[in-house]
Amino acid sequence: MLSELDKKSIVNAIQSAEEITSGEIRVHIDKKGGKEPFKEATRVFERLGMTKTKERNGTLIYLCFKSKQLAILGDQGINEKVPEGFWDELYHSMAAAFRKEQYGPGICEAIKRIGEKLSAHFPVNEDNPNELSNEITEA
Repeated sequence: MLSELDKKSIVNAIQSAEEITSGEIRVHIDKKGGKEPFKEATRVFERLGMTKTKERNGTLIYLCFKSKQLAILGDQGINEKVPEGFWDELYHSMAAAFRKEQYGPGICEAIKRIGEKLSAHFPVNEDNPNELSNEITEA
């Protein structure tokens, strides 16, 4: 569903978003899917070490194109800051893009919005290490 150009654009979007925030953003593509995407996403979130960021401000976009599944998870730090409905709004925006088969642009736009929201609560500081890889993971 994602071309190599789409994947490169997604990684670039993550890098751009993380330039304005101390938050971390990851994208994971599950090739099989499961009955409960949120539970699968939670397992991936933990496996990728996303609960170990200094400010607990990581966000995961979990996708399974085969099963048409999508979940967006924020860690404790960001969940305490975003307004109610933010993740649902983002989910529906991505789903609308996917219905138009605009997978790469839909993901990139979500990453941009996540970065903007993270930057409002977790701005870049002097010590802004990239705690997690920006590469898309697949399993």
